[in-house]
Amino acid sequence: MSIVWHSHKIKMQRLLMCFVGVISLTNCQIPPFMEECVNNAYPPPASHKVPSYVVNLDLPAAQRWTPVVKNKGHQIKMLLDEFKSLISDIFNGSQAIADFIDKEGPAFDKTLPQPFADEMRGIANVTGLELGEIVFFNVFYEFFTVCTSIVAQDSTGKLYHARNLDFGLFLGWDIKNNTWAVTELLRPMVSIVDFQKGGKTVFKSVSFAGYIGILTAIKPGKFTLTMNERFNKDGGYIGLMEWILGIRTGQWMGFLTRNVMESASSYNEAKHSLTVEEMLAPAYFILGGNATSGLYQQGCVITRARDSAVDVWDMERANGWYVLETNYDHWEAPLFLDNRRTPAHHCMGNMTQQGVSIKGLHNVLSSRPVLNKLTTYTALMQVDSGHLEAWLQYCPEPCVPW
Repeated sequence: MSIVWHSHKIKMQRLLMCFVGVISLTNCQIPPFMEECVNNAYPPPASHKVPSYVVNLDLPAAQRWTPVVKNKGHQIKMLLDEFKSLISDIFNGSQAIADFIDKEGPAFDKTLPQPFADEMRGIANVTGLELGEIVFFNVFYEFFTVCTSIVAQDSTGKLYHARNLDFGLFLGWDIKNNTWAVTELLRPMVSIVDFQKGGKTVFKSVSFAGYIGILTAIKPGKFTLTMNERFNKDGGYIGLMEWILGIRTGQWMGFLTRNVMESASSYNEAKHSLTVEEMLAPAYFILGGNATSGLYQQGCVITRARDSAVDVWDMERANGWYVLETNYDHWEAPLFLDNRRTPAHHCMGNMTQQGVSIKGLHNVLSSRPVLNKLTTYTALMQVDSGHLEAWLQYCPEPCVPW
């Protein structure tokens, strides 16, 4: 397996280098590795503000997502068609994957736990799309999420949590416009979702219309959570194949995070679940709490294999006042062609702890190459107040592809 994984890493590096060569030959400008940290990106234009919706958890599962998706069916369909086209291209024009999605998707839905299966059925009914397509739409986010997440403490002890969500690597580069096809299709689907029971907020998330899992969320007064993809030899494709073959001991990442946001009542309870629960795919969970006094600061990065945690990197072990994660194990160097970590640390140091705020963190995440062509949105959270805001991101030229 190690030989196979080493070969996979070499192929990935070669693919990245070939891609750099292609875009260079097509006059796509590659900016310097280290851009200047911006300090004037906040507030963004009002047109970039992400809209908000309510998901009523008291409703039957099949009815919950209607407000979010009722006007998004066409956009979801366009994105699904792009997914299928790209997968077909990867497999030399084969329709096998698309046929599998259409034919086996509804049966695959029956293997998923409740209430998630019924929620997907409801989305399919409202949008008029095939159930198999909605299942595939939800599975896809387990594999292509490339992000930057930060939990930081200001000089008064208040905790903030911020993230860029980058999505669409190798998914349809538009040479003419210097954009990623999937990334461009995703931006209009970004939504803030307020999950409520009894008319009161349980938690809030930033998501894509049609996706029922959790990638970015806040439980007001309790904790905040983001998920970043982890590239690992025992990856999500293995977990997916096991699930298809009937080996279903692990949870879907998005369902695990959804359960944590609904059920966990504290940072420590959330941390325990995210550390020990078996999953289909490896991941990084970036978790922030509401306490910074005493000896224990509530901020950490949980590095996950599929079966358990490999490492828990608490804030006091990191930089003392913040913890930062992209898509590489913090104890290893990132791939030199995908180093968002070093520029992000540089901008955090430039900002200093005295600058930690919604504005300050937005500026860090708006500094290239932390901001890049894959970035769909920036989310900003403050746990004590329960504040969550999200902004669509567009990287101005010159801008790196990832």
